[in-house]
Amino acid sequence: MRCAIAIILFLVASAATAAPEPARKLEIGSREAALKWIGLYRNKPQPARVPDLVRGLSDIGAFHDPESAGAFVGFIAGVLGTNPGRAYRLIDAMLPIQPEDHWVLVRAVAYSGLPDWKDILLQYRDGMPTRRAMIEKYVTGGLPTLVEVSPPKERTLGDKVKGLFSGDSRTPAATWKMDASPELLDILWGYYFATGSYSPIYRMIGMLPWSKDKDDTDKLMVGSMTKYTLAVNAARDASLRQMLRRAAANQPKDVAPILTDVIDAAETADTVRIRKEQYAAIEEIKRRGPGYKRELTGWGRIGEGAIGVGCVTAAVMSVGALGIPCVIGGAATSAALRYWGGQ
Repeated sequence: MRCAIAIILFLVASAATAAPEPARKLEIGSREAALKWIGLYRNKPQPARVPDLVRGLSDIGAFHDPESAGAFVGFIAGVLGTNPGRAYRLIDAMLPIQPEDHWVLVRAVAYSGLPDWKDILLQYRDGMPTRRAMIEKYVTGGLPTLVEVSPPKERTLGDKVKGLFSGDSRTPAATWKMDASPELLDILWGYYFATGSYSPIYRMIGMLPWSKDKDDTDKLMVGSMTKYTLAVNAARDASLRQMLRRAAANQPKDVAPILTDVIDAAETADTVRIRKEQYAAIEEIKRRGPGYKRELTGWGRIGEGAIGVGCVTAAVMSVGALGIPCVIGGAATSAALRYWGGQ
C-alpha cells in the first residue's frame, strides 16, 4: 500500500511542478531513482529531459556493466525511435558522458528502429572514437539490431534425430545472439517503458515457451522471468493487459496456453502463483544434475540478471515493491534468489 501511495504522490508532485518549472534539470542520484522515472515516462513523455537522465546515469557509473544496463539501453533506444525529428539533438545532448560509456549510445541508436540509424552512427563516428569498431560492426551487420532479434524455432525430436546423422546438432542462431539473456529482457522492458508499443511485448511473448524448457536452465530462468514480469506489469497496466488479450487471439500452440495463463494471472492479481510455479520448475531442472547446460554453479550470474529484470519490474510499481534490491552482485544477488523462492 505504501508503494502505491508513493507512486500517486510522485505523479501528483510531477504534475504540480511541471507547469512552473518546465526546464528544471532532472537530477538522478541512483539507479532506483532513474528506474522509477523511466517506469513513469510513458504516461507523460518528456524526451527533452532524457539527456539529463543519461548524463546522470553515466555520472553514477550505471553503464559500467553492460549486463545490468539493458533497461537503460532499451529506454534510450525507444526514446530515439519515437522522436526521429529530434534524434540528432538528443544524441548531441547525451554525448558529453564518460567516453567509456559511449557504447550505450551506439547500441541505443542501433536498437532504435530509426530508418537512418546507420547514417546516424556514421555521423557520430568521430565524436565517439573509442567505439569506432563497435559502430563498424553494427553498420556492416556484424552485430544484430533489436529488430533482427527473435527466438529461433524450437527443434522437434525429428529435427534432433536428423541432426545426429547430418552433423548439425544446434539450431542456427544467427539472429539470436543474445540467447537466453536476462539483458535482452531488460532491453525489451526499457523499450516498452519508453514507447508503450507492442513491438517489445511481441518479442517477449515469443520467449514464453522457454518458461517450460526442461533442458536449459538459462532459457528456463529467462522464460520464467518473462512470464512473471509480463503478469506483474499487466496486472498494473490496463493498456498492457488489453495488448496481451489482442495478441492471444493468434498465437502458435506452444505460446497460446502460456500467454492465456499470464493474462489470467494479471486479471485476477494471482502473480504469486506464477512465481511459485516457475521457481518449482527451476528447482526441478537443478535436481536433475549433469547433462544440462547450467547447474547450480551458474546461478551467480543468472541471479545478477534476475536482479536486473527485477529492478525493471520495480520501476513500474516503485522500487521495493517486489522486495528485490536494485543492487548488482554480492549479497544482493543471494537476496534476490532467496526472495524468488521463499515467498
